Amino acid sequence: MTHASLTKSRNKTRSVTREITDTRISTGSLAVFGTISTMVGLWSVACFVGALLATGTPISLARAWISAVTGG
Repeated sequence: MTHASLTKSRNKTRSVTREITDTRISTGSLAVFGTISTMVGLWSVACFVGALLATGTPISLARAWISAVTGG
């Protein structure tokens, strides 16, 4: 009986350790992807503001964008 109870406790310890490791990896991945998406969002806002400053008004920005898309 002693051998059987030791085997059960070892399996429980391994599964708890695996869950903790998986949770840390998931948390790390979430932090990395959250940081990357935030940086992409900030970059897109900076590009939009730069385009607005270069064209002057939102209407002229829309005209320039349409012209660039259609090739005209």
